[in-house]
Amino acid sequence: MKRSLARRHRLLPPSLLTSSLFALTAAAALPGVAHAQAAPEQDAAQIAAQTGEDVVVTGSRIRRDPLDNPSPVVTVDEAAIAKTGLSSIADVLQRIPASSGGLNSKFNNSGNSGNPPDGGGVGAGSAAIDLRYLGAKRTLVLVDGLRYVNGASASGIPGTVDLNSIPDVMIQRVEVLQSAASALYGSDAIGGVVNIITRSNQKGFRAQAQYGQYLGEGDGETQNYQLSWGGGSERVHLDVGGFYTKQDPVRAADRDISQFPNPGQTSCTDAIGGCSGAALNGRIVFSPGNPSLPAGGTITVRNPPLNGRGVYDPTLQGGDFRAFTSADRFNFAPYNYFLTPNERYGGFVNARAEFSDLFNLRLKASWAHRQSQNQAAFLPLNLGPDAGNGNLLDTISIDATNPYNPFGITLNSGANGQPATYSLIGRRLIEAGQRTYNQTVDTFSVTGTIDGKFQLFGKNWYYDANAVLGSNDAHQLFTGNLNAARLAQALGPVSQCTDGCVPFNIFGGQGSVTPEMLAFVGFDERSRSQQQLRDYTLNVSGELFDLPGGPIGIAAGYEHRYQQGSFTPDPVIQAGLGADIPAQAARGRFNVDEVYGEIRLPLIRDVPLLQLVELNGAVRHSNFSTYGGNTTYSGGALWKPVSDLLLRAQYAESYRAASIGELFGAQSRFDQTLDDPCTSAAGGLFQSNPTVRANCIANGVPADGSYTEPQGGQISVQTGGNEALRPETARTWVFGGVYSPAWARQGFASALSLEVNYYDIKVDGAIASIPAAVLLNRCVQTGDALSCGAVGRTPNGFISAINGVLLNTGGIRTRGIDATFNLRTQPTGAGTFGLSVSGNYLLKYEEIVPATEGTTSTDYTGTERGSPDQAYPHFKGQATLDWDIGPVAAAFTGRYIDDVIETSGGNKLKSRFYGDVQLSFRPSWLNEKIGLTLGVNNVFDTDPPACFSCSLNNYDPTTYDVPGRFGYARLSYGF
Repeated sequence: MKRSLARRHRLLPPSLLTSSLFALTAAAALPGVAHAQAAPEQDAAQIAAQTGEDVVVTGSRIRRDPLDNPSPVVTVDEAAIAKTGLSSIADVLQRIPASSGGLNSKFNNSGNSGNPPDGGGVGAGSAAIDLRYLGAKRTLVLVDGLRYVNGASASGIPGTVDLNSIPDVMIQRVEVLQSAASALYGSDAIGGVVNIITRSNQKGFRAQAQYGQYLGEGDGETQNYQLSWGGGSERVHLDVGGFYTKQDPVRAADRDISQFPNPGQTSCTDAIGGCSGAALNGRIVFSPGNPSLPAGGTITVRNPPLNGRGVYDPTLQGGDFRAFTSADRFNFAPYNYFLTPNERYGGFVNARAEFSDLFNLRLKASWAHRQSQNQAAFLPLNLGPDAGNGNLLDTISIDATNPYNPFGITLNSGANGQPATYSLIGRRLIEAGQRTYNQTVDTFSVTGTIDGKFQLFGKNWYYDANAVLGSNDAHQLFTGNLNAARLAQALGPVSQCTDGCVPFNIFGGQGSVTPEMLAFVGFDERSRSQQQLRDYTLNVSGELFDLPGGPIGIAAGYEHRYQQGSFTPDPVIQAGLGADIPAQAARGRFNVDEVYGEIRLPLIRDVPLLQLVELNGAVRHSNFSTYGGNTTYSGGALWKPVSDLLLRAQYAESYRAASIGELFGAQSRFDQTLDDPCTSAAGGLFQSNPTVRANCIANGVPADGSYTEPQGGQISVQTGGNEALRPETARTWVFGGVYSPAWARQGFASALSLEVNYYDIKVDGAIASIPAAVLLNRCVQTGDALSCGAVGRTPNGFISAINGVLLNTGGIRTRGIDATFNLRTQPTGAGTFGLSVSGNYLLKYEEIVPATEGTTSTDYTGTERGSPDQAYPHFKGQATLDWDIGPVAAAFTGRYIDDVIETSGGNKLKSRFYGDVQLSFRPSWLNEKIGLTLGVNNVFDTDPPACFSCSLNNYDPTTYDVPGRFGYARLSYGF
C-alpha cells in the first residue's frame, strides 16, 4: 500500500492548523533553529514524524507531508530567539537576510521628520517586518494563520501590524514564507508572509528573566520577564502567560557618531553645514530693499540678553544686533535618541476543548500595553514667508508696537497686501524644553475557532470556522508646541494683546521668553488613532480520488473582513495652528468578501528519477467595497528525482489593496534630509552648472544667486492619501531546490541540508509617492515639467514643499538569491556541533516612476537611499557555529553586511561584520530545569558606517546596530 494511503490522520492542536516546517529539515532556518532544544510543545514536523500524518504548512491550506513543502519557509523557533539575546521579536526577524528592516526602536523620527509619504505615519515605538525591500505594507503578518489588527501610534493610520503589540510570551515560533501568497491569504502578501505560531499544549510552569545593557556605556538597559503555565487533560487544555519588557534609551549625545548633524563634523562652522538656522539667539532675515536693514541681510542678537542685574532688558535697539554667521547655527543632533525608551506588558490565554472528532472549540485572547517615547531638540520656531510651515506661521507680522520689537517698524510678512519687510525669523525655543512625544498604546485580540473532521468519499475531511476581533487604541502626548494664533496675537499690535495675552519676545535671544509668555502661547498636543479588525473565515480541506502519486488534495474557503481606522490630531493642529508637524483628521473603512480554492495533484511517486512529481495551484477572488473585484492565481511544480533532492518552481500573481491610511490619510508633512542643488552656497550647482542654473531659475530661484541656503538641511515634503488609488499588482517567480543527503544523516550528521532559491518580483502600479530626491534632481537636471511642477518655491527661492502625495507609480522590480546551509553532527566525545549559514544576494532592486514623457527608473542595488533610510547591499548573511556538551552550550553568530554607496553624494558605507557570543549552563543536578545564559552582542564593538543622507544620528537604523557592546544575562526555568 502506498505511504499516502496508509497515513493516519488526527486532529491537530489549534496552533498547528496553520503551522509549517521546511522540507527535509531545510526550509531556511535562523541560527539556532536546526539545533533547537526540544520544547514541551510538539510542532507540526514532530507530530508528522512520529505519526506519519499530514499537517497544514504555511504556504498551503492542504494537509501534506511537511517534507514536501512546495514553498521556501524560514522557521524561527524559541531556541533561535533565545540565541539573539533580543527582547523584541521584530528585532529578531529583522536579522533574517531576506528582511530589509522596517520600523524598530532605533527610529526616533515622528517629531523630527513628520509623516513619511506612505499614508500611515511613522508609528513611533512600533516595530514592523519588511521582506525583499518591498516595504512592511507588502508583508502580510498572521497569527496562527489568521489576520491580526494593524497597529498605530497616534500619528496616522498604518497598514501594517505592530509586532510590539503581540505578546512575546505567547510566541512558540515564527514561520516566514519567502514567496508571494495572495491567492491563499489575500491582500498584502506580495513580499511574503510572517506567520506567528502561538504557544499551546504547554505542560507546567515556564519562567524567564533577562537583564542587559551596553557595556562600558552603562545605558540602553533592557529588562525582560516572562511567565507562562499550561495544563489540563488530553481533551481540555489551558495556556496562560504574561510578560513585562522595559528598554531604557540610548541618547545621541552619548555616541561619537551622532554629535553633529553630519559625520565627522566638529563645529557648525564646518563647510558641510547641517546645523539649524533656528538658532538659540535667533536669526532674522530681512527682505531685500528693507530701508531699516541694521547689519547685513541676516542678523542675530549681538550680546547675551541679561544685563548686570540678572534680569531681561527689553530695550534692545537695532545696534544690539550683528550679522548672523554659521557659528550661530544650532546643533540639534545631541538632543535626539539613538535608541528610544519602550515599556510593554500584557498577556494571553489560549484554551481548547475537544468534544469529538467533529466538533472542537478553541479560544484565544491577548492584550499588550505599550508606553514609548521619542524626542527632538527644542522647538524650531520659524516665521515668515520663507519658513515653509504651510500655515499661519508663514504670514505672521511683528507689529511696531510690540514692546520687544527694536526696529521701529512693523516686520511685515507680505500676507496683508503690503510689501514684505522680512522673509524669515528663526528662533530655537529652548525655554519650552525639549520636544517629547509619549505614546500609550493598547492592543486587544480575541479569536474563536470551531473545527473538526468528518468522512467524505471515504476520506478524512477537515473544517475550521474562525472569528477574529481586534482593536488597537493609541494616544500620543506631545509637549513643547505653540499655538500660532496666540503667537500672532502676542506679536501683533499691543492694543490687541488682551484677555490674558502676554506680549512675546522673539528677538531677545535665549532665555528671554518668560514662563508667562509660554503659558499663553504654548499647549500640550494630544492626538489619537484607532484601528479595528473583524475577520470571519471558513476553510474546508480534504482528499478526492487517487492519482499515481497519491490522492488529490483540495481546499476551499470564504473570508469576510472589515477594517476601520481613524486618526484624530489635536484640535489646535487640525486648525492649522501648530508650530510643529501639521496634520488633519482622517477616517476610513472598508470590507471585503473573498473566496479561494487550492488543489494539489501528485502525479507520480516512487519511480526511478521520479520519486515525486506534483503540481499545485490556487485561485482567489476578492470583492472590495473600496474599488471592486480582483482575482489572483498561483501555480507550481515540485519534483524529487531522488529522495534526497527536491526541486520546485512557483509562479504567483498577487495584489495589495490600498490601506485606510493610503486612501483616506489627510495631508501632512515629512521633513526630509535633502540637498537642494539650486543653492549658491557651498555644495550647490547653481554657480557651476549652466543647465542647472537655467532650470533652477525657471523653477523660481532668484537669478542673482541670492538664494544661499546651506546644504544638508531638511526640506518639506507634502504627504497625503489619495482616494483614487487602485490596487497594486505583482507577479513572482521562485525557483529553488533542497538537498538533504541520507548518507550524511546515516553517518556523521544528524541533519545536513542545503537550500537555494531564486526569486524575481515585479510590482506594477505600486502605491507610493515619487521620491522627493527624484523629483528635485529631475527638475534641476532636465527641466522635466512634471517634476518641476511638484517642487514649490517661495519668491526668495526657498523650497516651500515638494508634492509627495500618494500615486499609483510605475512599479518595482527586484531579483535575488537566498541560500541556507544547516549541519548538525552526531554526538561525539567532544560534544555536538552545529553550523547554520543563511544569506541573501540582491541582484537587482529598481523603482520606476512616471515623468512628463514616459518613465524614469532608479536602480538602488548596492546603494544607501537615505531619508527615508534604507540600504540595499548586494549581500547580507549570517552564520552560527554552536557546540554543546552535557550541561554546557556555546555559540558564536557572525552577521555580515556588504558595502553600499549613498545615492546622494556618493559616500561609501563600508561593509560591516558583527559578532555575537553566548554561553549557557543547564546543570543536570537540577534536572536541566534551570538555565543560566550569558551573552554579548557586537562583541567586536563594531560601529555602523557613517551616513550623510540618513535622517538622524548619521546612520541607517534599518540595517545597522546601535554602537556598543550589548551584554546580557538570562535566568530561565522550564525552557
